[in-house]
Amino acid sequence: MKEKVLVVEDEIPISRVLQAYLKKENYDTMVAFTGEEALKQFRQDEPHVVILDVMLPDRDGWSVLEEVRAESSCPVIMLTALGDVEYRLKGLNEGADDYIPKPFDANEVVARVRSILRRNPNVWTEEDVRRYGHLSLNFKSHRVVLHGARLSLTPRDTSVLFFLAQHPNHTFTREQLLDRVWGLDFDGSDRAVDLSIKRIRQALKNWPEEEGSIQTIRGLGYQFCVQAK
Repeated sequence: MKEKVLVVEDEIPISRVLQAYLKKENYDTMVAFTGEEALKQFRQDEPHVVILDVMLPDRDGWSVLEEVRAESSCPVIMLTALGDVEYRLKGLNEGADDYIPKPFDANEVVARVRSILRRNPNVWTEEDVRRYGHLSLNFKSHRVVLHGARLSLTPRDTSVLFFLAQHPNHTFTREQLLDRVWGLDFDGSDRAVDLSIKRIRQALKNWPEEEGSIQTIRGLGYQFCVQAK
C-alpha cells in the first residue's frame, strides 16, 4: 500500500512542485488549497502525513492543525514563509512534527516526509487494533483507550508508545528510540526519551501490572512488556 501525503498549499506553483516530487517518490499525493478543503480530505482519505501551509485563504494553518490533533496523531509538517524561531516553536508546541520555512528545496521536503514515515508507526500492515487486557491501541487512528476511556497523549509520546508496542518484549536503548521516533536530525538531549517514558507511565498508571507495563531494563533501555500468548 502506498503511503498517502496530503499537501495543503494555496500557491498553485508550490503545490504542483511538491506533488510532482512526492509522486516521483511513489507517494499517493493529494492537494488541498484551503483549510476547509484540507479537513474534508483529511477525514475522507486518512493520509499518513500532512504538509500544511500556515497562510491559507480561509483560515490559518494553526486552526487546521488544532482540528487534526483533536482527531489524530497523523504527522504534520508545517510549511510557511514565517521562518522566525518564535513561529517554529509555536508550531512544534502546538503539535506539529516538523517545520520547514520557505523558500525550500523540494528534495528536502521529500526527505523530511520519508524520515517521518520511517520513524512514525502510522502506517501498518497488521490489524488496526491491539488489545492488552484493558488497554487498547488503535494503530490507524492512534487512539489509546484504557478501561474504556481515551487517554490524552502528545503526538510524540503516542509515537513512542506505539513504536514500543510494535515490538513487545524487545528492549530499545535511548539512542535507538531517538533515531526511530525523534529522527537523526534531533539535536536535543536523550533525556527527552526518559521524560516521554515518564509521561506515558503516568498516563498508564491504572493499567493492571499483570496485563503489561513499560519496563526499564537497567543499563539497556526500555521495553513494552506483555505476557506472551
